[in-house]
Amino acid sequence: MTYSGRKQILERENEKMEISREEIKEEINAAESVTEEPAGEPAADVAEPQKKQSTASVVKEWIRDILIAVVIAVLILQFIKPTIVKESSMEPTLYENHYIFLSKQAYTLFGEPKRGDIVVFHSGLTALNGGEKLLIKRVIGLPGDTIAIMDGKVYLNGEVYKEAYIKDGTTNGYIEPYTVPEGQLFCMGDNRLVSVDSRDYRVGCVDIDSIVGKAVFRLAPLKLIGSAGDWVDDSKEAARIAGDLDYAE
Repeated sequence: MTYSGRKQILERENEKMEISREEIKEEINAAESVTEEPAGEPAADVAEPQKKQSTASVVKEWIRDILIAVVIAVLILQFIKPTIVKESSMEPTLYENHYIFLSKQAYTLFGEPKRGDIVVFHSGLTALNGGEKLLIKRVIGLPGDTIAIMDGKVYLNGEVYKEAYIKDGTTNGYIEPYTVPEGQLFCMGDNRLVSVDSRDYRVGCVDIDSIVGKAVFRLAPLKLIGSAGDWVDDSKEAARIAGDLDYAE
């Protein structure tokens, strides 16, 4: 074979090798573009709707929880009424600014009034702000009971009615034997010397239908939390704990 012939064969072989190198480079570039593509824009386009869906789900959960809380609160308020005690007619059991819960359905769903119950009722009296004055008192006489007050003592159905909870240990006023009418209650405050209650003609016996609720629980002050009917024998100590009165020896 001549020199020129060998030269032509070598040139053709070089051309084939160059072509192979170019093809390999193109295949490598194509492979890199395929592997990088999921991390590019298409991946972001797929993830974005998921983020929006997650936010919408959280908002729906918030709305659901709020609605449930509102429904529960409405149901609770059908049975419970929060009330703040004003004035001092129920000392030493309840002091001014004591925060209590009333059972609104106590006498419609859970039985009849009992002696010793503490109740809040519409009085027909006018408060300082011009609105109706609600009174909080203790049930002493039930329908059909005979009540009399004389010589500082309460007589119930002809016998002295013992009351360990009253302040000062005496009941002022004078009432001849009197029978409590049907559908009504004879109620007095524990602080008999200052209480305006059934002894006063302006209040008289209380219609059971006028009762707002029965005091069942004292929430504040925290040191006296518990049953609304619990009382402290030492009234000064009770007042000091409540923080409503100055305390001095």
